[in-house]
Amino acid sequence: MIVCKFGGSSVANAEQIKKVLNIINTSNDRRIAIVSAPGKRHADDIKVTDLLIQLYDKVLLSENFDKEINDVLTRFSSIEQELKLNDSLIDKFKIILESYIKKYNNQPLRLLDALKSSGEDFNAQIIAAYNSQKGIKTTYLSPNQLNMLVSDEPGNAIIQSESYDLINKVISNIEGKIIIPGFFGVNKEGDHVTFSRGGSDITGAILARSVNAELYENFTDVSGIFAANPNIIEQPSIIHNLTYAEMRELSYAGFKVFHDEALMPLFKEGIPVNIKNTNDPVHPGTMVKRSRPSTGVVGVSCDKGFVSINMTKYLMNREIGFTRRLLSILEQFNISYEHMPSGIDDISIIIRENQVSNKLEALISAIQRELEVDEISVEDNIAILMIVGLGMKTQIGTANKATEAFKQSNINLKMINQGSSEISMMFGIDGDAEKDAVKAIYNAFF
Repeated sequence: MIVCKFGGSSVANAEQIKKVLNIINTSNDRRIAIVSAPGKRHADDIKVTDLLIQLYDKVLLSENFDKEINDVLTRFSSIEQELKLNDSLIDKFKIILESYIKKYNNQPLRLLDALKSSGEDFNAQIIAAYNSQKGIKTTYLSPNQLNMLVSDEPGNAIIQSESYDLINKVISNIEGKIIIPGFFGVNKEGDHVTFSRGGSDITGAILARSVNAELYENFTDVSGIFAANPNIIEQPSIIHNLTYAEMRELSYAGFKVFHDEALMPLFKEGIPVNIKNTNDPVHPGTMVKRSRPSTGVVGVSCDKGFVSINMTKYLMNREIGFTRRLLSILEQFNISYEHMPSGIDDISIIIRENQVSNKLEALISAIQRELEVDEISVEDNIAILMIVGLGMKTQIGTANKATEAFKQSNINLKMINQGSSEISMMFGIDGDAEKDAVKAIYNAFF
């Protein structure tokens, strides 16, 4: 069995939805499809999820939200009309939205998750209804019907281990095609709890593992994973084969084609992922597996929005428990770190800026007080550039080639770090140099 997931651009309008259903219906193996909320139809369009967030903002401010509800419903109504759906679902959708607003009016996080998840939920119902209207046996299943139980963390749900068997039991009793909304699960009370944004990838991975799929196809609007950001590099090479570890490294540092957290359920079961193009489904795309032959550097990615906290203390390396106490302070502030390059008397903690918003001053004070460092400084506007590739550890001169490329482009390096797996190398640079740095590295290696 093949499990398919279709992103927002793949289900943005009736024309795209027909492409999706053609892909599903012409294959007996493709039984399960996870769909996103409608994305942008053109560059100036607004995603349905963003329309739902606008609705949430109005409710939160206790302002009239008739226009915002109408904007959401109009978008789905246009899809229905283009598909020529016999029985409209719009009145039902309006009742659902209004019921969420009434039920969660005094629970902002619950309300946000309920409204945001409606984009995927409504779209799945329309798509399933249209496919049934075409005479193809199709079932819409909500996460509640699937028993897709997740942790009760609004906006950051994690699948519960017992859910996989529960989902499989439901799926095994259903014939024909199955359409499932992505992006959210339910807590034990049945409330919608969303994954982090882009979480429809996670839903697809959960379904693939639940039914032990032979393949998980992730359909987007590009024919695979590029070796670099196509918004920076004109017509970059497509990566035909990747490992889970390489995909994770590239996704972490800015590649947005595939949600990095979605790899976890697949990695554990060894289920391969095929990144494909809805508009060109015969293209082989990018295959992600557990292993592949080593070929050296395969991609470069870069992401901005990091801050570095730099500490110096004489004889730091002789002080037992220093790093443990530093990490304990981060835990107290509910902060996770990204990288920790160090020397014998200094250490830096690289953190995403959104992790320390409104906490930075208190965090610095706590570090000074509890660790008694000699010096502490903060650098913001840092970009993290990653060079990724399985064969890097056996290839001599990778770091030298990269640093020479930075030198030739007059880009100053703030830090360098390489993981123990040696499939990636991290470079810290000024955020304003992001595009020039990606161009320099791409030209050097590709």
